[in-house]
Amino acid sequence: MRNIFKLLLVCLLLAGCKPVLEVTNNVDLANNFESDFVISFGSCDDQKKQNNLWDDVLLNKPDIWIWGGDNIYSDTKDMNKMAKDYEDQLSDEGYKSVYESIEIHGTWDDHDYGLNDGGSEYKMKKESQQLLLNFLGVDKSDERYKREGVYYSKDIKLPEGTIKLIVLDMRYFRTALKKSKVKGKRYEPTTEKGSTILGEAQWKWFTKELKNSQAEFNIIVSSIQVLSSEHGYESWGTMPNEQSKLFSLIQDSKAKGVIVLSGDRHISEFSKKNLEDLKYPLIDFTSSGLTHSYSNFSGEPNPYRVGEVVFTKSFGLVKFNFKTKKVLMQMKGNENKMLKQLLVTY
Repeated sequence: MRNIFKLLLVCLLLAGCKPVLEVTNNVDLANNFESDFVISFGSCDDQKKQNNLWDDVLLNKPDIWIWGGDNIYSDTKDMNKMAKDYEDQLSDEGYKSVYESIEIHGTWDDHDYGLNDGGSEYKMKKESQQLLLNFLGVDKSDERYKREGVYYSKDIKLPEGTIKLIVLDMRYFRTALKKSKVKGKRYEPTTEKGSTILGEAQWKWFTKELKNSQAEFNIIVSSIQVLSSEHGYESWGTMPNEQSKLFSLIQDSKAKGVIVLSGDRHISEFSKKNLEDLKYPLIDFTSSGLTHSYSNFSGEPNPYRVGEVVFTKSFGLVKFNFKTKKVLMQMKGNENKMLKQLLVTY
């Protein structure tokens, strides 16, 4: 018994014995967490539906907003229609108050790309790209107006440290998915030669960005889920070779504090995977959707899930404290209701 007590005492004295991950809805933690920087993000916003969350987003005083994809619903080859759909979104009074107050970032998914579950085969992707960049307010001198794909990065430099934002494009270069023969599942994994999610140019760029990063935290924005894949819809799991390549890059890069932000699924959840040689857990924080959610959700397998699934309309918050190396991730609903939160120590 004495030896056990000594072991517990040693653990309390060593920083390495502190819990690195905690699911909690502790109100005091939420109210008292000291943030050096706050990211707000979300996905799946149908411009024809009412978004009641914009005022709640602003209540949390975020430093930036990140669109995680499906920023409008405009499955079309008609660029005039798509332009009008973006105009409708921009004219929304709630969203106006957001983009006039804070910096906007983001990527696209399939419905704002223009083709449901679409990839490289979409004929209007170049034209669609221009409309997305306009919607995000990207400066006309930005290289994204000239190159293929909407991926980019930004170093957010603060007095306390640096957060690197790496925004990926999961549409422009993605090759065909393999349709599933299993009832209730749309796709199944494919390892067919040449299959890719990011494409050669984006992979090369991504590798350089992550390996050269000196940031204390690295935020990867992926419009589709990285970890959860057993549901049979779009995810990195539909191309296991690409998924493995991503895990290897995260490990080999030695990048600090890598966190994935994803959307698409009309549910919100935290997923966690322990990668070999990585000193912290890889978290995939899925936040979806803003105007409509999977309200009839009755469950689906996800061996990486942490806590319970949230299937009401919500947005995500990621709060950073550089001194303590803690990140507080929160799912918030209408009237700023706390739905779920995850505290991670890096």
